Amino acid sequence: MATSQWSFKSAADMSAALAAKKVSAVELAQDTIARIEKHDGKINAVCVRDFERGLEAARAADAALSRGEKKPLLGIPMTVKESFNVVGLATTWGYPQHKNFKATEDALPITRVKNAGGVILAKTNVPISLGDWQSYNEVYGVTNNPYDLGRTPGGSSGGSSAALAAGYGALSLGSDIGGSLRVPAFHCGVYAHKPTYDLCALRGHVAPPNPPLPFTRDLSVIGPMARSAADLAALLDVMAGPDPIDAGVAYRLSLPAPRHPDFKGFRVLVLDNHPLLPTSASIKDAIDKLADNLEKLGVSITRETPLLPDLAAASRLYMRMLMSFLAGSFPPETYAAAQVAAAKLAPSDMSLAAERLRGITLSHRDWVMADGGRTRLRAQWRDLFKKFDAVICPIMPIPAFPHDHLPDQEQRRITIDGKTYPYTDQLVWPGIATLPGLPATALPLGLDKDGLPLGAQIVGPWLEDHTPIRLASLIEREFGGFVPPPMFKD
Repeated sequence: MATSQWSFKSAADMSAALAAKKVSAVELAQDTIARIEKHDGKINAVCVRDFERGLEAARAADAALSRGEKKPLLGIPMTVKESFNVVGLATTWGYPQHKNFKATEDALPITRVKNAGGVILAKTNVPISLGDWQSYNEVYGVTNNPYDLGRTPGGSSGGSSAALAAGYGALSLGSDIGGSLRVPAFHCGVYAHKPTYDLCALRGHVAPPNPPLPFTRDLSVIGPMARSAADLAALLDVMAGPDPIDAGVAYRLSLPAPRHPDFKGFRVLVLDNHPLLPTSASIKDAIDKLADNLEKLGVSITRETPLLPDLAAASRLYMRMLMSFLAGSFPPETYAAAQVAAAKLAPSDMSLAAERLRGITLSHRDWVMADGGRTRLRAQWRDLFKKFDAVICPIMPIPAFPHDHLPDQEQRRITIDGKTYPYTDQLVWPGIATLPGLPATALPLGLDKDGLPLGAQIVGPWLEDHTPIRLASLIEREFGGFVPPPMFKD
């Protein structure tokens, strides 16, 4: 059987069924494996299979359940992004030269998931160096969107989002620096959460052949993905906390409860326009409809406030800081070419492409000044969240777009309501939460006229990750959430 009543259930539903002995962990794992074997020839979400060890973990989970043990993820089938080290499995980050690299130890988040009883069955596809909103590379090939095989599933956690949409387990792990959790969740109609910066320790989420040492990557986070908002909270609590090696003591961080248990009391700022990039009508309409529905349920909705930071200035700053960090791994010849090109930029050129180019060659002095700007931006967001509990806004300006593998991303174009714009300018919406390090939850908002998922993100206050997750969960409960892709619902 390639499908069952459990294929699209949430982790919470699976846990309840396991506790009630309505299903076994082995049966859940077998269901997931069957779906991968039936469907993944078309989607190519799974790039590394670990079925034998996964079934061993499922048998161990059933034994633990029979002893009355309770763990947050006990017996739950799941996948993880290829970029996480899993002992004995390949970790390539899409680099052909590292196709034979195998991890010798688990990444810290993988250890935490295993200790919580999670059953890891496979790793999912990524773009090379995790650097695209599409998921393809020479090692594993192209991952397709389950709602339209000719379109991207998003990236860089695109394999994970496609796997969730196709029913390959209830949970997955991803990472995010330019929307790499939120964008694929949006494009595949599932949920994801970009945690507060540095909330989840990264050790072992590292490009090969680098050693798995404690570290932080500027702007970058790891986080949970799921088909249900409530499942995000459970997986986040498993992942959260500092690295015991780095901290010197194995303590865990306790996150505050959501600001409100129900709709009433929530104060929400709604944004659907960005000064530097339009938003497609389909996404604006979905967000506007959500705002109207929330207002009818007692949520305080505001469309404008002088407390909102300057989004144009913040986007330009994000471009510079993002590219300054990413350029650290550029080959010398690429960096040298960028230096030449940046020197030719006119001071009056304030385009986002120019800011990205300037960022590649940012001096340390200029980076320190930029970091000061980020500190001031964080203070502005703190002031805003004294009056508001959450901000609802787009994740990307358009739904999933057709595959476009033009090597130079700066030469790619997207179409927004009939007009073309630079592909990489889409960073403006993911960056709204990334630059200040704020938590943001991606949630689906149904399908458009072409059957493609629509969605939004809920940005929350620093370290109050459970507030946007809770609001997403309430929206799911009231209006529905994940809708299985028609061609893979059976």
